[in-house]
Amino acid sequence: MPSLSAEQHTHTSSADLAIQTHGLTKRFHKHAAVAGIDLAVPRGSVFGFLGPNGAGKTTTIRMLLGLVRPTSGEAYVLGSPMPRTFATVLPRVGALVEGPAFWPYLSGEQNLQRMDAADPRSDARSRNKRVASALERVGLSHAAGKKAHAYSLGMKQRLGLANALLTPRELLVLDEPTNGLDPQGTREVRALVQSVADEGATVFVSSHLLAEVEQVCTHVGIMSAGSLVSQGTLDDFRSGGGGARARVDTPDVAVAKRVLAGLGLIVAPSSAGAADATAIVATLPDEAADPRPDVIVAALVQEGVRVNGFAVERTSLEQRFVELTGEGFDVVA
Repeated sequence: MPSLSAEQHTHTSSADLAIQTHGLTKRFHKHAAVAGIDLAVPRGSVFGFLGPNGAGKTTTIRMLLGLVRPTSGEAYVLGSPMPRTFATVLPRVGALVEGPAFWPYLSGEQNLQRMDAADPRSDARSRNKRVASALERVGLSHAAGKKAHAYSLGMKQRLGLANALLTPRELLVLDEPTNGLDPQGTREVRALVQSVADEGATVFVSSHLLAEVEQVCTHVGIMSAGSLVSQGTLDDFRSGGGGARARVDTPDVAVAKRVLAGLGLIVAPSSAGAADATAIVATLPDEAADPRPDVIVAALVQEGVRVNGFAVERTSLEQRFVELTGEGFDVVA
């Protein structure tokens, strides 16, 4: 399968990358959990690291954070090699990996205070203010005094996010951040990711929820069975599926097909069925150029075509994932 990684490396210098790997590999006995991946995560991007459970996403993240040593290959985080320089890199990185762990009989507020105190760069004089701000940011102010063992899974996820945001970070790494959250909590995390990105940080978010990631990410990388199948901007990724498609619902099928072909659109074979079919699907040659949707509709109407319905459909992340890997998200590598 073609990948965007080579193009990404060509057009993005190392200085412009928050995360970069070369042949990063992790083997457990004979099994390659991660097989020689070349990641390129631009600074300031919201990078969706996607794939089904078991695809190698968490193992990759653990190597990036120096929690696991790679079998071979190289990893650079914020321009520094990992895990060799983790002591200077990690204070600049906020992370939520594999579900946060807390002291169960301390409150959420007390947990954050202890975690903040463990950071040698933190200022004790402003600790209470930082903790209160982080709790408010993730919607846990009301539960600040509640014991952590009484927190729900979603509340623990929020507390983990609060810990990652105690101090300003250059890079935020989130592994399945919406795990255990209800729809409202998921929307709040999405807004939080966007706010962190708006502040200039790079956000690297691992997830199997494609629809959620699609709403906030600027770049995407797809993992499957330990391999990086494709990566690039979200727009490039979508256009790799053949671009947008125009769907026209009309009783004047023959005339509509002729008009669409005259505009340079490619009518899908599936729309060439029975004579009384009313739905026509045609591929737009280039979303950035004419014919635009308004031009298409105007041309149809000018030729007397009765347009009962018109829509532009774009390839979704889920469609592209299936096209690239031949797998659905129920597959576990």
